[in-house]
This record gives sequence, C-alpha cells and structure tokens, in this order.
Amino acid sequence: MKPVVIASANGHQYRNGGTETCVERAFRLIARGSDVLDAVVEGVTIVELDPNETTVGMGGLPNADGVVELDASCMHGPRSRAGAVAAMRGIVPAAAVARHVLLDTPHHLIVGEGALAFARACGFEPADLTTPGSRSLWRELMRRVDARIAGDPGLRGDRAASIRRARVGYEISRQLSREGLMDRNHLWGTISCNAVGYRGEICGVTTTSGLAWKMPGRVGDSPILGAGLYVRQDAGAAGSTGRGESNLYSLSCFSIVRSLADGKAPKDAGMAALREIRAATVDPDLLNSRGRPNFNVKLYVVNAAGDCAGVALYGGADVLYAVCTDNGAELCRCEALIDEDEEFID
Repeated sequence: MKPVVIASANGHQYRNGGTETCVERAFRLIARGSDVLDAVVEGVTIVELDPNETTVGMGGLPNADGVVELDASCMHGPRSRAGAVAAMRGIVPAAAVARHVLLDTPHHLIVGEGALAFARACGFEPADLTTPGSRSLWRELMRRVDARIAGDPGLRGDRAASIRRARVGYEISRQLSREGLMDRNHLWGTISCNAVGYRGEICGVTTTSGLAWKMPGRVGDSPILGAGLYVRQDAGAAGSTGRGESNLYSLSCFSIVRSLADGKAPKDAGMAALREIRAATVDPDLLNSRGRPNFNVKLYVVNAAGDCAGVALYGGADVLYAVCTDNGAELCRCEALIDEDEEFID
C-alpha cells in the first residue's frame, strides 16, 4: 500500500507556529513506522493547540455561556476499537484524551465531568481554552442576542424561550458570517483526519469545539461512532464536518463506509450520504429561501485501496479538503452536491 492521509481543509492550513500541518505530520509519522492512529492524533493535535483556529481546541468558539466544550472520537481499524469524549471542559487536546479512552478503558464514550476527571487521571492539565479573539466574538454575539431579546418578550423566561433564544443565536451567527466577522466554514467547525498506512491499516479521528454558541451540554456528531467518524478495516473510513445534527440523523459516516464495503467509490458513497441529508432536511428553520438546506456538510472518504474524495452539500473556492501522499500535501476542492458556487447562507 501507498499510504494516504485525508482531512478537512484545516488539516493543511494551521501549523501552530511550527513547520508542519496536520496531514504532513501524520504522513511523516506513518512513513516513519508509527501506529496510524497515533499519527493522525498527533496531526490533529497541531490544529487543536493552535489558538488561531476557532473551530477546535484552544480558542474554539464557546457555547452560549461563554465556555468551550470539546468533543472528539477516534477509531482503530485493525483493533476494531474506538474511544471518544464529549462535552469536556478545560482540557486540550481532546483527540488525545479520546485515544486514552480507546487504549485504557473498555468503553467507547466518556462525557462531561467524567471526561474531565478521566483526562486529569491520564495526566492532562486543566486550562482556560478561550482566547481574546474567541471572547471578543462571543461578546459581540451576546450583545446582539440581548438586543433581540429586549425587543421580543417571547424570547424571555421559560424553557421554551431558551430554545427560541438558541435559534436566535444561530440566526445571528449567520449574520456575523455574512458580515465577514466569522468564516462561513466555522459555524460548525471541526477537524477530521483519516489515514491508510503501508500495511493497509485504517484509522481516523474527528475532534471539535462544536457548533458556535451552542446550548451548554449540546453534543454533535463528532464523538458519535457512525455519525462524525466511522472506520472499518475491510472497507475504509469516513469523517464529517458541518452541521452535526444532520450527520447524526442520517449516520452519514456509517452509511458511507457501508457503501464502500458494497463496492462504491469514495465520491459516490459520499454523494449518496449527502443526498440522504438533503432529503431529510424538511424543517422550515433549516431551509433557505430556495427551499434548500441553510447549512453545509462536508464528508471526507477513503477506501481500503487508498482512493479518497472530499464532498460537500455546497461547494465553492473555499470549500476544500486536504490530502497528503508520497507526492506531498495539497488542498483540493470538494465536489458539491448542490450547484458548485451557490451559497447556503442567504
């Protein structure tokens, strides 16, 4: 086998002050003989520790209370094992903690205070994960949400009102994106990285700070096996970024890997999963003025032969994925299900 590493675009955009990106480090470690899971976790750790990347780890955009909560999962194909953490506060890198869950426990998923306690027992030190940039953006969002609440009595008070406020927060996030204050690709930020090694071993990891300004305790697709990540040694791997609830509902990554096992090419398997998401999106709150999803989902797919593809509901010049092979690392444009340059935010 010729090894290959595939990741979301941030896998070849951030270096945290160093010389390597995520996919470059993962590929180098695989070439040096490292376990493939160790390699991809080391790769995404670069992104998790980079304070300039606001979608994962240090500097990730916080929840509605201003607190960063991290989710992560990893899977080891040859061992048929997985590990994940969710709603974990004050510990980074989350992917490395998820690897400890895989290696050191009989469990797949540890959450909340339990995840924090487990991480500390593994030697991880608590830290403040907010940065001046993420705090500033959160304050601007809260200022706008408070102004909207002040003018709408229906957004005050009971539990139902808190749900409506969360929707207002999402609407304002889209507004911030339209104004250029937030990258549209960072509304649902994540890094996903999968790799095939020299002996055909397949491993993957997905890690995130989740939906920007989410309700405290909200968990997306990233730590859920089959939704944000799925690996099967005899078939391949898939990872996702974008609106987590859609991947959760459709179990997108499991669906893709099942299609790979049935002989579908990576691009075709990814497109089939996107069509399922589009068909399942019927809530008016999730549709734009053209009746199409008002969010994006991107899927990163590699089969057991090392063939790979990146696909997205919506494309465009900035909708990319990263690949690293013997020929080096590069960013490639995702194949789009919906018209290549159509915007999901309107």
